[in-house]
Amino acid sequence: MFIFLLTAGSFTLFAQTKDDLMRRQSDLKREIEDLNKTLKAIRNSKSKSLANFNLVKRKIAAREELINNITKEMRQLDNSIYLSQLEVNQLRRQLDTLKQQYGKSLLFAYKNRSNYDYLNFIFSAATFNDAIKRVTYLKSYRQYREQQVANINKTQDLIENKIANLNSNKSQKVIALQDQNKQLVVLEEDKKEQNQVVNKLQSEEKNLSTAIKKRENDRRQIQSAITAAIRREQAEARKRDEALAKQRAEEEKKRRAEQARLAANNPSASNPPNRNNEPVASTTPPKPKTERVYTPLESTEEGKALSINFETNKGRLPWPADAGVISIPFGEYTIPGTKLRGKSDGITISLPVGASVKAVADGEVMTVIDIGGEQAVLVKHGKYLTTYSHLSSANVGRGQSVKPGTVLGRAAANDEGEGEVLFMVTTERGQHMNPEGWLKRR
Repeated sequence: MFIFLLTAGSFTLFAQTKDDLMRRQSDLKREIEDLNKTLKAIRNSKSKSLANFNLVKRKIAAREELINNITKEMRQLDNSIYLSQLEVNQLRRQLDTLKQQYGKSLLFAYKNRSNYDYLNFIFSAATFNDAIKRVTYLKSYRQYREQQVANINKTQDLIENKIANLNSNKSQKVIALQDQNKQLVVLEEDKKEQNQVVNKLQSEEKNLSTAIKKRENDRRQIQSAITAAIRREQAEARKRDEALAKQRAEEEKKRRAEQARLAANNPSASNPPNRNNEPVASTTPPKPKTERVYTPLESTEEGKALSINFETNKGRLPWPADAGVISIPFGEYTIPGTKLRGKSDGITISLPVGASVKAVADGEVMTVIDIGGEQAVLVKHGKYLTTYSHLSSANVGRGQSVKPGTVLGRAAANDEGEGEVLFMVTTERGQHMNPEGWLKRR
């Protein structure tokens, strides 16, 4: 029975893991579907783009993860099938043992089936107490036989349930294997498509070089705008802190002057003698202990709250648009088949032209800038900044408070006529972070 309980616990663990695998498979299939929709829109354009390659690359990565996920599922199913078969074999051995024991009980009962034998067994007792014990024994023996029948029926039911579960797992494995084979076939098609895109990119190396230079120029302008906005906010924070410190110093000066005046008029009242020579307790309140080091952009309670809220929701921030997929990832990238390379301080999201671009967290608009006829909105979340560029228009202005979902503007079309938005996450020191680590999975 101990073995049975152990394997049952293992099965519970498997069930939980299987649910996680199935949810991830569903997410990956939805992501691949979104990528296919975006790729279909890009294929309708006149030229192949770098975004096309990156989308196909992401789709291949997603499909490979999906295949690996299905492999894990089948491995879990194999383990479950193995454990279930062990349980069935164990239960069958237990059932054989129960039937043998019950058979012996029936044989014994058959040999002693006469009421005379039972009465003789009872009345042959030497004492009355012994007779009572024999009656109790006979009752217990009858209950034992009834319990044997119940155990046999229960074990048979368990075997049937385990066999049903075993067959269900085998059927699920067949379905998973068919799905995996299907995904493998489509994966080869995706790789062929990727090769076609690479060949197209190689033939358009000159145009791509121009596009990368334009992106690099835009990147420098955005970086300059972010740096200027940070410096302005820090300068304003320092002025605010200096003014507050000056105000507190003046208030303290007035307080001490008033205290001195009262002491001059009534020395005994303002400074009573300490007859017991007891130490005078300090009136200065202790400074609160905290491990967090606050920065200039968190000099106000509102700034602190915005920073903490932004940090707390890391990995759960909503996407800056209702639709779209990442076409250019964060960091350095290269153009396959060429010597061209570029760098992205954020993630470029391909989405329909004119789609709404939205704030991802509570904050305040730092500035709205124009870059080559397109708009970029910078939002401050305490010491964190988010930037939304490549907008055809902006719906907000400097100083405006925003919340998650506030529409900041509309996605503009790039040189190839495809909609996109560049989303960035930056610290107050100007350090860019990978936005994918902050946004929730779609």
